[in-house]
Amino acid sequence: MAVSLREDRTGGSVDHFLALLQDRLPLWLSILHDLSHHIGRGCVSDNLLPIAQAGIDYYVDVQSAALPAFTSPNVTVRFREAIRDNGLGPPTETAPLAAYLAAEQRLGRIRADVDPEASARLLIAGCFHRAYIEMFVGADAGPTRAASAVEIVRELRLEPVTSPVA
Repeated sequence: MAVSLREDRTGGSVDHFLALLQDRLPLWLSILHDLSHHIGRGCVSDNLLPIAQAGIDYYVDVQSAALPAFTSPNVTVRFREAIRDNGLGPPTETAPLAAYLAAEQRLGRIRADVDPEASARLLIAGCFHRAYIEMFVGADAGPTRAASAVEIVRELRLEPVTSPVA
């Protein structure tokens, strides 16, 4: 298996990574799409916290398999073609999250100056970064996964600032 992970052939790194995605991605996308059931309910940050936690877990699961998929330009091109041919890619993840944020914004539960698409990308990027750090430096290199999820959501600063009562 170690040899096939380095080779650009059927059963190689791209196929292994795509098999892992086929296993893990449906649950991750389901979690993102389920946000639509929370529009107008609860606290926006509380609704996003399980998303950030699940995102970190998802990226920890898939990143180690992704690395061998980028060992050569040919393998990278093959991976990109497979992603494109299967209708995957960043918008697959960001679209349901951005749609949730835009819906909450229309209800006034997210600040008017927030860009839902950019905020969705930032949440995903925070999850990806936390998983990356854990994979390369170790789980104890920073805050726990749970604390990282809280930080990611908090620092998006989505919710309107309430004026103190005089």
